[in-house]
Amino acid sequence: MKIPVGILGATGSVGQKFIELLKDHPWFEIKALAASERSAGKTYAEAVNWFMTTPVPDAIAGMSVSACEPGLPCKIVFSGLDSSVAGPIEKAFAEAGYIVVSNSRNHRMDEDVPLLVPEINAGHLEMVKKQKYGKGFIVTNPNCSTIGLVMALKPLYNAFGIEALHVVTMQALSGAGYPGVPSVDILDNVVPYISGEEEKMQIEPLKILGNLQNGKVEFANMKISAQCNRVHVSDGHLESVSVKLGKKAAKNELIEAWNNFSGEPQNLKLPMAPEQAVQYFNEPNYPQPRLHRMLGKGMTVSVGRLQECPLLDFKFNVLSHNTIRGAAGGAILNAELLYKKGYLDG
Repeated sequence: MKIPVGILGATGSVGQKFIELLKDHPWFEIKALAASERSAGKTYAEAVNWFMTTPVPDAIAGMSVSACEPGLPCKIVFSGLDSSVAGPIEKAFAEAGYIVVSNSRNHRMDEDVPLLVPEINAGHLEMVKKQKYGKGFIVTNPNCSTIGLVMALKPLYNAFGIEALHVVTMQALSGAGYPGVPSVDILDNVVPYISGEEEKMQIEPLKILGNLQNGKVEFANMKISAQCNRVHVSDGHLESVSVKLGKKAAKNELIEAWNNFSGEPQNLKLPMAPEQAVQYFNEPNYPQPRLHRMLGKGMTVSVGRLQECPLLDFKFNVLSHNTIRGAAGGAILNAELLYKKGYLDG
């Protein structure tokens, strides 16, 4: 029997991606949809402005949309809520005994909440035992641009250490949600500002790569400088990264570290886990969003253009699918890890 799950913010862009990815999931079954008061009481087909490239699943279209309040017939809720409302709603669900797997930013930096990327810091799940919600708890995934970055950094961090890095992002339109960036702003243009994005990229990796000590994370000791840009691409965040390593390394050692990298999702063969977590390309013009964003069903992170850096040590490009690996798919992978690690049993 599949585990019943609910989706908070089900009519939004992340909520729709949750539905698309969960519709045939081998472990989870959507039993509840929740959204704003204006959608509550309607069928999902009536409430949603669906803009995924696949049709609304038949089993979902006729489901009734509930308000975002505890009482949903499920144990796990996936939150795709806007950050303007997510904080107290997620807290209320956790206090009511639900397991909240959140894509929203509100609780990411709470000291007792895991900021989880399962290939990197699966051990941080222990933090939920320190939460004060009784049988419920909250687990978050990072910002979409952070996830691609840390997936590329972790193999290098393990092998060589990292002292400092500079990252410049070229972020897809889908990262802005719906209706997103006005066409008059983005056509024939690049917008060199995304509110709050640079701050997230400069702090979140330190928590993700940090060590868990006595139930709290000791942040990684490195300096990060980030500059974020919105570009006219539908899906896929491309990032140009320069790093200063903790010790000297050769180019082939970095490539080997990336291509050999795997973690708990691969060991446990979780359904959303890509067989290859990080893939390096030797071609001089790779990776590219249109060509590589769907590798590993959107869960593989692509790396390329590794070069020596005249300012730091090395520079390279990273590509990740921002709405799959960077949002709904990453959150589903978190829930799969929770299940296999026994965190749903209590």
